[in-house]
Amino acid sequence: MIHVIASINVKTGKLSDYLAVLTSTMPLVRKEQGCIEYVPVIDVDAKLPVQVFDKNVVTILERWQSLEALHAHLGSPHMLEYREKVKDLVERVSVKVLREVD
Repeated sequence: MIHVIASINVKTGKLSDYLAVLTSTMPLVRKEQGCIEYVPVIDVDAKLPVQVFDKNVVTILERWQSLEALHAHLGSPHMLEYREKVKDLVERVSVKVLREVD
């Protein structure tokens, strides 16, 4: 199983526009072969001393059956369309692809 943590830094004032596009894409992603979990989350200001709070970041927690499933997801028509729709709403994207420790 592959775990993915995708952090999307959205331009200031564009969060609701970004979330609208993401929300419309989520059902298609969740139907993909190999998708176990696809959950977008936003920061909660917990006032913890070590917390890096950013109200303009959307983090997507993903689990995929394999790297092949992840690669198929990234090349799917709805993800290509999603990237085109959000290109002017997003400042930066970072992705961590992880596996469980044996």
